[in-house]
Amino acid sequence: MLNPDLKLNSKLFDADVEQKPIRDGYGDGLLIAGAENPNVVVLTADVAESTRVEAFAKKFPERFFECGVAEQGMATIAAGLGISGKIPFISSYATFSPGRNWEQIRTTIAYNDSNVKIAGHHAGISVGPDGATHQATEDIAMMRALPNMKVFVPCDAIEAKKATLAAAKIWGPVYLRFAREKTPIITTEETPFVPGKAIVLWESKRPQVLIIACGIMVYQSLRAAAELEKEKVGVMVLNVHTIKPLDEKAILEYAERAGAAVTVEEHQIAGGLGGAVAELLAARLPLPMEFVGMQDTFGESGTPAALIEKYGMGVGAVKDAVRCAKKRKS
Repeated sequence: MLNPDLKLNSKLFDADVEQKPIRDGYGDGLLIAGAENPNVVVLTADVAESTRVEAFAKKFPERFFECGVAEQGMATIAAGLGISGKIPFISSYATFSPGRNWEQIRTTIAYNDSNVKIAGHHAGISVGPDGATHQATEDIAMMRALPNMKVFVPCDAIEAKKATLAAAKIWGPVYLRFAREKTPIITTEETPFVPGKAIVLWESKRPQVLIIACGIMVYQSLRAAAELEKEKVGVMVLNVHTIKPLDEKAILEYAERAGAAVTVEEHQIAGGLGGAVAELLAARLPLPMEFVGMQDTFGESGTPAALIEKYGMGVGAVKDAVRCAKKRKS
């Protein structure tokens, strides 16, 4: 059942559940952060509207910088601002930032521990019709490999707002990953969000498999959990909104209770959430594990829902992975 202590959306499984683009939470968070701290500044690469920074630009024009189609220059400018007392947020599509400007992020931001927040928008296969060139499915791996970098992957718009506010208060580089399409609102304003602390959203009385999810796949995992409950298969669903630093204590504790694990992400299974969890469990708690995500392939154009299904990340795929993990441990 859903964790009653977290005050989650009571209409989560209703047909008319409220939906909102996760990136909207980023825009909301920037407005609050900007009002709270005059050192917050925002840079973008000719995508102010689609990355939801337009409202910040209108309210704080003297703290907004339009860099044009120049993601590498944007990262370098932000690096200088970040070591000069400012709190810069750089905003673009994830395929271009951190995709195109990864070397600048590595050398000028991460290496110098500059206080820059990198917002990667339109991440994952659910970008849909834009196709493979705009579907960032490698960005978590790229960013979590960098020393000094923290990585947040919020599950809905409300959590995105909280992650943005948290990033503004944390010293050092942070990567924020946002999906494009409208997705169900899972959490509420009262649901706790603590960087680096995973939270159990669903727990059966006798969990047999731990589902570890992030981003939009948290909702898919919760739907799978509800259906599996009817089939007498107990699971826990752990929302790992912080990929780095990983909440090792929680993952080890719940994985040991369940005896098997499944990671679920809208990202390549190599190097993302699945890779991070596998590294931990291989070293500390070897057990049966399955991976739901992009299987070493690029995407294509299509509707978000159709692509999620085609590339094996739908509710049915999560359920199949749970059954497989459960079978392997017996």
